[in-house]
Amino acid sequence: MENRTFTISVYSENNVGLLNRISGIFLKRHINILSLNVSESEIDNVSRFIIVVETTEKWVKNIVGQIEKQIEVIKAFYHTDEETIYLENALFKIQSNLLFDEKQIQNIIKESQSTIVTVSRDFFVISKSGRRSEIEEVHAKLKPYGIMQFVRSGRISVSKEKMEVSTLLEELKL
Repeated sequence: MENRTFTISVYSENNVGLLNRISGIFLKRHINILSLNVSESEIDNVSRFIIVVETTEKWVKNIVGQIEKQIEVIKAFYHTDEETIYLENALFKIQSNLLFDEKQIQNIIKESQSTIVTVSRDFFVISKSGRRSEIEEVHAKLKPYGIMQFVRSGRISVSKEKMEVSTLLEELKL
């Protein structure tokens, strides 16, 4: 089996220490987490972890099974890139004078469908949402002009298929 990119979605109670135990599952198997995002989910009082890894389907099934053994975990799923809709977000902080002195920067912003978040006397901030490759392309184009600060979020995603976690929770309440 060959390595592929998988997005793991974990629905859980919001308890201290769970992230540490989940990351330990990957550590034991020497699998690097490429991206991690934790937020509230569509269900009240339930958190959602989005974890991106590159591994085989055999290993990702094993990992999801181990994650589901954690007491606080309600349900875990894994999907391929083709089965999800996903984005990342990035912020670029650049010297303000370049916005007016370098026309190419304005072209980069326009062509990449980025937005200017704020402009001050000393700097301006550009926001770019999209696939990692799109963000990397904007980064490469802006780098020669000098990026003062750069940050990229972890992947956020939704599955194309319905995930039956809400139904599962309703059944547990009965």
